Amino acid sequence: MVDHLAILFPKLANKYRVTSERDAEYNCIAWAAGVTNAWWWPIGDPKDNYWPHEVPRVLTLEAFQAVFEILRHKTCESEQPESGFEKVAIFADDRGLPTHGARQLANGRWTSKLGKAEDIEHDLHDLEGEIYGKVVLFLKRPVEQ
Repeated sequence: MVDHLAILFPKLANKYRVTSERDAEYNCIAWAAGVTNAWWWPIGDPKDNYWPHEVPRVLTLEAFQAVFEILRHKTCESEQPESGFEKVAIFADDRGLPTHGARQLANGRWTSKLGKAEDIEHDLHDLEGEIYGKVVLFLKRPVEQ
Protein backbone atom coordinates (compact mmCIF):
# COMPACT_ATOMS: atom_id res chain seq x y z
CA MET A 1 0.00 0.00 0.00
CA VAL A 2 1.27 3.48 -0.89
CA ASP A 3 1.50 5.79 2.11
CA HIS A 4 0.13 9.02 0.63
CA LEU A 5 1.03 11.08 3.72
CA ALA A 6 4.64 9.91 3.75
CA ILE A 7 4.89 10.90 0.09
CA LEU A 8 3.65 14.41 0.88
CA PHE A 9 5.65 14.66 4.12
CA PRO A 10 8.76 12.47 3.78
CA LYS A 11 9.88 13.02 7.39
CA LEU A 12 6.72 11.32 8.65
CA ALA A 13 7.80 7.89 7.39
CA ASN A 14 6.18 5.40 9.80
CA LYS A 15 6.24 7.74 12.79
CA TYR A 16 2.64 8.96 12.73
CA ARG A 17 -0.80 7.62 13.57
CA VAL A 18 -4.08 8.53 11.87
CA THR A 19 -6.54 9.58 14.58
CA SER A 20 -9.60 10.42 12.47
CA GLU A 21 -10.73 10.01 8.92
CA ARG A 22 -10.92 12.66 6.19
CA ASP A 23 -13.30 15.52 6.94
CA ALA A 24 -13.69 18.68 4.84
CA GLU A 25 -15.67 20.57 7.49
CA TYR A 26 -12.67 21.82 9.50
CA ASN A 27 -8.97 22.52 8.92
CA CYS A 28 -5.72 22.67 10.85
CA ILE A 29 -6.29 26.07 12.50
CA ALA A 30 -9.76 25.08 13.67
CA TRP A 31 -8.34 21.76 14.93
CA ALA A 32 -5.50 23.53 16.77
CA ALA A 33 -8.17 25.73 18.38
CA GLY A 34 -10.22 22.67 19.37
CA VAL A 35 -12.99 23.22 16.80
CA THR A 36 -14.38 20.59 14.42
CA ASN A 37 -17.39 22.33 12.90
CA ALA A 38 -15.84 25.22 10.91
CA TRP A 39 -13.01 25.98 8.50
CA TRP A 40 -10.83 28.72 10.08
CA TRP A 41 -8.86 30.78 7.56
CA PRO A 42 -8.61 34.55 7.10
CA ILE A 43 -8.87 34.72 3.32
CA GLY A 44 -11.53 33.38 1.01
CA ASP A 45 -15.29 33.69 1.20
CA PRO A 46 -16.39 34.64 4.76
CA LYS A 47 -19.45 32.39 4.27
CA ASP A 48 -17.10 29.42 3.93
CA ASN A 49 -14.14 30.47 6.12
CA TYR A 50 -14.70 31.44 9.74
CA TRP A 51 -12.37 34.04 11.24
CA PRO A 52 -12.89 35.85 14.56
CA HIS A 53 -14.37 39.28 13.80
CA GLU A 54 -11.88 40.95 16.17
CA VAL A 55 -8.94 39.93 13.98
CA PRO A 56 -8.18 41.37 10.53
CA ARG A 57 -8.72 38.93 7.66
CA VAL A 58 -5.10 38.95 6.53
CA LEU A 59 -2.67 36.10 6.01
CA THR A 60 0.00 37.16 8.53
CA LEU A 61 1.62 35.62 11.57
CA GLU A 62 0.34 38.56 13.60
CA ALA A 63 -3.25 37.73 12.64
CA PHE A 64 -2.82 34.05 13.54
CA GLN A 65 -1.20 35.00 16.83
CA ALA A 66 -4.12 37.36 17.56
CA VAL A 67 -6.63 34.56 16.93
CA PHE A 68 -4.96 32.33 19.48
CA GLU A 69 -4.56 35.20 21.93
CA ILE A 70 -8.36 35.57 21.83
CA LEU A 71 -8.41 31.92 22.90
CA ARG A 72 -6.16 32.79 25.91
CA HIS A 73 -2.86 31.67 24.35
CA LYS A 74 0.35 33.59 24.95
CA THR A 75 3.53 33.29 22.93
CA CYS A 76 6.19 30.99 24.33
CA GLU A 77 9.72 30.00 23.41
CA SER A 78 9.66 26.28 22.77
CA GLU A 79 7.78 23.16 21.85
CA GLN A 80 8.81 21.41 25.06
CA PRO A 81 5.79 20.16 27.02
CA GLU A 82 4.92 22.18 30.11
CA SER A 83 2.73 20.70 32.81
CA GLY A 84 -0.64 22.45 32.95
CA PHE A 85 -0.35 24.00 29.47
CA GLU A 86 -1.59 23.21 25.97
CA LYS A 87 0.64 24.43 23.15
CA VAL A 88 0.02 25.38 19.54
CA ALA A 89 2.65 25.64 16.79
CA ILE A 90 2.20 27.78 13.69
CA PHE A 91 4.07 26.92 10.49
CA ALA A 92 5.00 29.43 7.78
CA ASP A 93 6.48 29.28 4.32
CA ASP A 94 9.75 30.92 3.29
CA ARG A 95 7.92 34.24 2.79
CA GLY A 96 6.67 34.16 6.38
CA LEU A 97 3.06 33.43 5.44
CA PRO A 98 1.17 31.05 7.75
CA THR A 99 0.48 27.64 6.27
CA HIS A 100 -0.46 25.25 9.10
CA GLY A 101 -1.21 24.89 12.78
CA ALA A 102 -0.70 21.96 15.15
CA ARG A 103 -1.72 21.33 18.77
CA GLN A 104 0.38 19.55 21.38
CA LEU A 105 -1.12 16.52 23.07
CA ALA A 106 -0.72 15.62 26.75
CA ASN A 107 1.84 12.94 25.76
CA GLY A 108 4.11 15.60 24.20
CA ARG A 109 3.40 14.60 20.60
CA TRP A 110 1.39 16.80 18.24
CA THR A 111 -1.91 16.52 16.42
CA SER A 112 -2.63 18.05 13.03
CA LYS A 113 -5.52 18.20 10.62
CA LEU A 114 -4.02 17.92 7.15
CA GLY A 115 -6.26 20.18 5.05
CA LYS A 116 -9.37 18.20 4.11
CA ALA A 117 -7.52 14.95 4.85
CA GLU A 118 -7.00 13.03 8.08
CA ASP A 119 -6.06 14.14 11.58
CA ILE A 120 -2.76 12.60 12.65
CA GLU A 121 -0.59 12.30 15.74
CA HIS A 122 3.04 13.04 14.88
CA ASP A 123 6.37 14.52 15.91
CA LEU A 124 6.17 18.26 15.32
CA HIS A 125 9.03 18.79 12.87
CA ASP A 126 8.02 15.81 10.72
CA LEU A 127 5.59 18.08 8.84
CA GLU A 128 8.25 20.64 8.00
CA GLY A 129 9.24 20.84 4.36
CA GLU A 130 8.00 22.00 1.01
CA ILE A 131 4.27 22.04 1.80
CA TYR A 132 4.09 23.71 5.23
CA GLY A 133 7.51 25.31 5.54
CA LYS A 134 8.74 25.33 9.13
CA VAL A 135 7.51 26.03 12.63
CA VAL A 136 7.90 29.73 13.38
CA LEU A 137 5.64 30.46 16.36
CA PHE A 138 4.69 28.72 19.61
CA LEU A 139 1.80 29.70 21.85
CA LYS A 140 0.45 28.17 25.05
CA ARG A 141 -2.56 28.42 27.32
CA PRO A 142 -3.48 26.83 30.64
CA VAL A 143 -5.24 23.49 30.33
CA GLU A 144 -8.84 23.70 31.50
CA GLN A 145 -9.51 21.39 34.41
